[in-house]
Amino acid sequence: MKTQSDISTAVGRLYDTFPFPPDPLSDQPPPGYNWRWCWPIAYQFCTGQKPSVQNIRILDAGCGTGSSTDYLIYLNPEASVVAIDLSSRALEIAQQRCLRSGVIQPGSPRAQFHNISLYDVHKLEGEFNLINCVGVLHHLPDPKRGIQSLALKLAPGGIMHIFVYAELGRREIQLMQNAIAILQGDQRDDYADGVKIGRKLFASLPENNPLVKYEKEHWALENQRDECFADMYVHPQEIDYNIETLFELIEASGLEFLGFSNPDYWQLERLLGKDEELWERAQHLNDRDRYRLIELLDPQITHYEFFLGRPPRLKNNWSDDQVLLQAQPELSPCIYGWPSQQIMDYNYRMVNLSPEEFAFLQATETGNKTVGEILHEVKLGLDGVRSLHHQQLILLTPNS
Repeated sequence: MKTQSDISTAVGRLYDTFPFPPDPLSDQPPPGYNWRWCWPIAYQFCTGQKPSVQNIRILDAGCGTGSSTDYLIYLNPEASVVAIDLSSRALEIAQQRCLRSGVIQPGSPRAQFHNISLYDVHKLEGEFNLINCVGVLHHLPDPKRGIQSLALKLAPGGIMHIFVYAELGRREIQLMQNAIAILQGDQRDDYADGVKIGRKLFASLPENNPLVKYEKEHWALENQRDECFADMYVHPQEIDYNIETLFELIEASGLEFLGFSNPDYWQLERLLGKDEELWERAQHLNDRDRYRLIELLDPQITHYEFFLGRPPRLKNNWSDDQVLLQAQPELSPCIYGWPSQQIMDYNYRMVNLSPEEFAFLQATETGNKTVGEILHEVKLGLDGVRSLHHQQLILLTPNS
């Protein structure tokens, strides 16, 4: 039986062989945005309001070739970022990426890169306000130990962004993984051979084979790159979760679950329709049972993406009219197409602004005005302001 050290070594060798993700290097800053990597938006998503500080410390735990690191540095210009990874080759590419894109300069104190395991984050100095851990925990031999290691480095009031695989939507992937492993036999440590065997299998199977159909419908374009194919089909270590095992992992962290970052998926309304008896029964479900019901009824989910937090945590829903009137709004940094009445929101969904909404957003750029002061000029109403806030089109700072 392989030890945890053996597994970690195997994972490191995979990513030394096939550095991931294989995104090309660029001479420009990263395009667009991922709001989960933007501290003000991520913090407001979790708490309801803009954070009071911007000069924070961020840990990119398992940065790979640095696509996430590039964004974290670019989207948080006052923050310092520490990136770690098990693969020395991937880490070298991450450094090259951030230097070449221009988000950091040579010798800049804003970014540090360390070739260490997630288990060894205790060796890093200090605590972090934001920890990003995408696609890493499910590749650890002991994910609970990994998340506990990260939790110890999260500062009070800080948030952690996590991405792990979901088992229900990855059934076909698991089947192909096992098929490749059987054909490789004692050559499983040869990842290039695994990619070759996997591609031959897909080419040989009938076109109506469910594994072929799933690959073509979901992953074929991405998996043209050997790095992506290897990460998906010949990885030496993978643990896939369901809601029950996911919350066992979360509970092991000792942190507070703040919510999934794709809340629309977790709305039961889209699945149950208007059947009164089903709704009556669903009303008595706790959150975890409701989540489990949703994934069972819509089992195409391939991953979970969510936030955890360490108390003390602020929570402001802006239900108090007077508090909202005194708040200071500002335009979200994660919208595309501004200034226009037709923009894309933080999830790149199209939003058609009313004239009043457009005028309100324009007014947020003309000085430190409160919501109440803007509403003296714009006929939007408090519910309209709350709608803009709910859509993450504005950030709100309470008047202390």
